[in-house]
Amino acid sequence: MARGQRKSIEEKIAEKEELIAALKIRLKSEQSELDALYKEKREKALDSLNQMIDSSGLELSEVSEVLQQYIESRVQQPA
Repeated sequence: MARGQRKSIEEKIAEKEELIAALKIRLKSEQSELDALYKEKREKALDSLNQMIDSSGLELSEVSEVLQQYIESRVQQPA
């Protein structure tokens, strides 16, 4: 059975360069999608926190102060 003509080294290099370029484009696209998912997750978390603050009847400054006090007390307590 006859084999096809062998590719030259230049052709092999060109194919690999094309493949790498395509993979870079795909990677950039996938990274954009991942970034969008992280942004969506963050926005949902912030929305949930905002709803909790709104339902508490407290001002944002009050919530911030309470949270700061909690953080300080946690830092001072040994684990």
